[in-house]
Amino acid sequence: MTAASPALLHRVGDRALAWLDTNREHFRLTDEDLASGRGIVERIKPVGELAINMRVLSREGVAGSRQHDISVRLLDYAWRDLLDGGNLLAGLQQQEPLSPVPLEIYASLHELGYRHPGLESGIDLARTTASWRALEMMPNRRLGLLNAERKIGLVPSGDSDQALAATWLGRRPEPWTVQLHIAYDITHTVFHLSDWGATPDRIPREIADYLSLYLPAWMADWAELEHWDLLGELLVVDACLPRPTLDAAMWGLYAAAQAPDGAMPVQGAMPQGDRDQVFDVVHHPTLVAAFASAMATSRALSSDVAA
Repeated sequence: MTAASPALLHRVGDRALAWLDTNREHFRLTDEDLASGRGIVERIKPVGELAINMRVLSREGVAGSRQHDISVRLLDYAWRDLLDGGNLLAGLQQQEPLSPVPLEIYASLHELGYRHPGLESGIDLARTTASWRALEMMPNRRLGLLNAERKIGLVPSGDSDQALAATWLGRRPEPWTVQLHIAYDITHTVFHLSDWGATPDRIPREIADYLSLYLPAWMADWAELEHWDLLGELLVVDACLPRPTLDAAMWGLYAAAQAPDGAMPVQGAMPQGDRDQVFDVVHHPTLVAAFASAMATSRALSSDVAA
C-alpha cells in the first residue's frame, strides 16, 4: 500500500483553512439566535470544532507561515468575537449548569491560554453535584467529557477505562455491522481516547490492532459511497494509529472531492444555493479536512508510516 505524499496531504488542509478563514463570519451566532436561545447549543458547537482544529494545527506544527497566521487569527476571532471573550460560554453554563458543552468547548481554548474565571467557577460548582456524575450520555461522549476535564486540570469525574469498555469500539464487535452512526461513534471514541490525536499511545493495543485490520475496508466502503465527511474522520483515525497507512488511493479520492475554494462536501458533489445554507452544510466536513490534513501530514513527515 502506497502512502500519500506530504505535499498532497498538506494541500488539502491549506485549502480547507483558507475557506474557513474566508467564511469565518458565518460561524457567528445571529442576534435572533441569542435572543431566542433556541438551538444555541447546536449553533455554538461549530465554534468549538473550529477551536479544536486550530489547536491540532498548532500542536502538530506542520503549518507553514501562512497557515500559522490564519490559525492564530481564527483562534483569536473565535474567542473574542464569536464567544465574546468566553462570556457566551459562561452564559450558556449559567442557563444549563449541567450541560457539558461549555466545558468541552472551553477545554481546547484553555489549553491555548484563554481564560474565563467566571466560567471555571460555574463548572467547578456544577461538578460538586451528584447529578454531574449521573448524567446519562453515550459512552464515547463520556470519554470526551472526561478528557475535557483532564485538559483544564480537573480530576476526571469518571473512569476512562470503564467508559471505553462500554463503547462499541471497546467491545470490538463484528466489523461488517458498521453503519453510518456506528462509524461516527468509532471515530469519536478514537478522538476522545487519543485527545484528538495528541496521545495515540492511549489507544490500547488490541483496539489499535482491530482498527488496523478493518479500517481499510471501512474507508473503501465510504469512499465508494462518496461520503467525504465520514471518510475524512476515518482518515484521521488512520493517522492516530501506531502505524498509519496514509493510503494514497483514499487520499487521492478525498482530495479530488474538495472544491477549488477549499470547501469539502458532506457526500457527493458540492451543494448549491445561498452561502449561509451552503456553509451550514459543508463547514463540518471542511473542518474535518483541516484536521485530517494536519494529523496525516505530521505522521507522513515522521518515520512510522506502514510500508
